[in-house]
Amino acid sequence: MGAPVLSRYDTVIIGAGPAGIMAAWKASRRGDVLLVDASELPRHKSCGGMLNQASRDYLKPFGTLPDEVTLSPGTVRFRFVDWDRAIRRETSLEFLNVDRVAFDEWLLRVAVPPGVEVVDSCVLETFAELHDNVVVTLETSNGPQTVSCDNLIGADGARSAVRRALGVGSAASYVTLQDHVRLEGDIPPYFDCIYMRGIGDDHAYSYVVQKGGHALVGSVFYPKAVRPWEKQDLVLAKLRAAMPQLGVSEKREAAAALYVRRREDLVEGRGRVLLAGEAAGFMSPTSGEGISTALGSGLLAGEAVAAHSPEEALAAYRRAMDGTARDLRRRMRWLPIVESRTGKYFAGLMPLALVDKITHRL
Repeated sequence: MGAPVLSRYDTVIIGAGPAGIMAAWKASRRGDVLLVDASELPRHKSCGGMLNQASRDYLKPFGTLPDEVTLSPGTVRFRFVDWDRAIRRETSLEFLNVDRVAFDEWLLRVAVPPGVEVVDSCVLETFAELHDNVVVTLETSNGPQTVSCDNLIGADGARSAVRRALGVGSAASYVTLQDHVRLEGDIPPYFDCIYMRGIGDDHAYSYVVQKGGHALVGSVFYPKAVRPWEKQDLVLAKLRAAMPQLGVSEKREAAAALYVRRREDLVEGRGRVLLAGEAAGFMSPTSGEGISTALGSGLLAGEAVAAHSPEEALAAYRRAMDGTARDLRRRMRWLPIVESRTGKYFAGLMPLALVDKITHRL
């Protein structure tokens, strides 16, 4: 995919994940779009690969997901597990179980119009907003290249280079570790969110979900966690002792996930630069789910640049995202309760109907 062909575009989008793809889909109605990603496409993102109902609603224009995108079991339900007290609380919150790499590849194929130029292995070096455009410098496989655009959209994830360059401050990040474990038999069809008291104060939670012939066993650790790799080994040892279906770990991957705590962590952009998805801080602070907000914010960012002048696009985008921002701030207020030992203790005692209702809202 080499390097950009044109020297000027109506819109340049950094990041070819769900947020960037949806932005490209909508922004292409205005004119020329350049969509770049630092990784080689199809990209790989460490992720649980769960699509909630909101995500599926955003995907309806593109038809049914093909069989190669979904994994067995096809759907899973969220289950809260207090490991030490042997409490399991199944909810009605249901997810479509997908292969995240295959999902991103499919979305790139079906949602990006033919006229959008896609360039992978292309890294943002810097950008400068001038009087009537944004000048973007990219490091491509053919060397440095400069392009200009009316609007720049940063959809480049939790460690967004676009956000850093704006100088608006970045949210801290959880450390996430995820093992791909070979299965020696099926496990129950749940997305198990597991609270274990013996791992350490910097351990937020772990999760287990079947993915065809494998299981994802992941752990989320608070920022500045100490020796998280050793603690992930301890989590695996505890789980294997109770779940003999969990075989050998074939791969472990690490990633950053947003640690959204403050109103200031949500930033829609500045000037002619818009931020979408995790780059904007749009990720549920209580559940860690981010695909739906990536799809939604990317779509609205693309619509804003397509329907408004370059100077007015950001204001239009902020108005469109107001409901999402208010909902995320509501979740922030719940977060201290959700994370506390007391909150987790009472989750095991509440009537199941109440647990189910709260889970859907968080």
